[in-house]
Amino acid sequence: MNSQVTNQINQVGHLTIGGVDSIDLAREYGTPLVVYDVNQIRHQIRAFKKVFEEEQVDYAVSYASKAFAAIAMYQVASEEGASTDVVSAGELYTALKAGFPMERVSFHGNNKSKAELEMAVKKHVGKIMIDNFYEIDLLNEVLEKNNSEINVMLRVTPGISAHTHEYDQTGQVDSKFGFDIESGQADLALEKVLANPRMHMLGLHAHIGSQIFELNGFEMAAAKLIEIAVSWRKNHDYTAQVINVGGGFGIKYVAEDHPLKPEEFVKAIIKTIKSEAAKNNFPIPEIDIEPGRSIVGPAGYNLYTVGSRKDVPGLIPYLAVDGGMGDNIRPALYQAKYEAILANDPRKKTIQKVHLAGKYCESGDILADTELPDVKPGDILAMLDTGAYGYSMASNYNRNPRPAVVFAENGQAQVVIKRESLMDLVHLDQSYNV
Repeated sequence: MNSQVTNQINQVGHLTIGGVDSIDLAREYGTPLVVYDVNQIRHQIRAFKKVFEEEQVDYAVSYASKAFAAIAMYQVASEEGASTDVVSAGELYTALKAGFPMERVSFHGNNKSKAELEMAVKKHVGKIMIDNFYEIDLLNEVLEKNNSEINVMLRVTPGISAHTHEYDQTGQVDSKFGFDIESGQADLALEKVLANPRMHMLGLHAHIGSQIFELNGFEMAAAKLIEIAVSWRKNHDYTAQVINVGGGFGIKYVAEDHPLKPEEFVKAIIKTIKSEAAKNNFPIPEIDIEPGRSIVGPAGYNLYTVGSRKDVPGLIPYLAVDGGMGDNIRPALYQAKYEAILANDPRKKTIQKVHLAGKYCESGDILADTELPDVKPGDILAMLDTGAYGYSMASNYNRNPRPAVVFAENGQAQVVIKRESLMDLVHLDQSYNV
């Protein structure tokens, strides 16, 4: 049995999520269903904050919205004193609807539109993370038009490649994100921003990738950012107030994953920044992080109902469920791995390996290759650690409605995103009249 769920089995032998029976959740809200254990979310945010407070440094734990954005999620993050980063007008609008404090919002993105920048300026977001020269000019137009000023930071590519899937690497020189260091782009960008009285330069930001297990990459990135800040002080008479090291802390998806606790990455980052700052007589800046997956990933569960089965002699059988790539495209997109358990009897001995197949019309719609006990149609399976990038990348492929999302906490459950209806699928369609 998966050790993660050992303490989540109730008296009738069912998996519980946030103190709520998973079978009751499936029965009441239907499947496929996305469920979050809200206490797990709160616990991880608090664990990050505790490290910074023990180290006595200024900080911000900025939740990376792209992992999962919803009004309820922003409300929980706000309650826990977290900041957040957004990458689109849609995420910003959702945060606004949640009443999230705009001064704790940072706006990211490599191709922000003029409309998005105007929205960010008019709503007084805390900072814009500038990604390229085009954006400097575009933001200047927006600020002049609105007679406004705003805090900004520069995103740089530190030339560090994380040990992760190639699609998840963002810190290397050959990346669509950020200003290059070695070519002098970052220095030129700094000069342009410092010369603009409407832009208040706070510091610099880098993000080296996602689902990273090793400390070394973050230590190197932190050291590089201090090196850049020292250079900027010497050559441009500018002292960075904030260093943002991004996120990407890896989590455990399957048995062979052995990540550190997310807090360990933060300890290493703080230690490196303190050490490098001391060597260079540089004032310790505010240290910001942007975790997403490590906050919501382990807190999420996808519940599915078992349907058909295909057995071919000598081959691994296919066991189909009522969801698939429409609610979790990560396995098809970049071979992400997950484990699943029998929610109505997690203790039941596993006896088979199966291809856990979705219902979508694609051969690649395989959610997991996983070990399961004997199961039958109608059983409820729980896929573990699905809280990051599952629902946020969900689609209506094959015109299937997206699932409902439920928050469970202290034995209570509440729908925070309604299940789409068939009517929802066509509400934007228009008849074609020749």
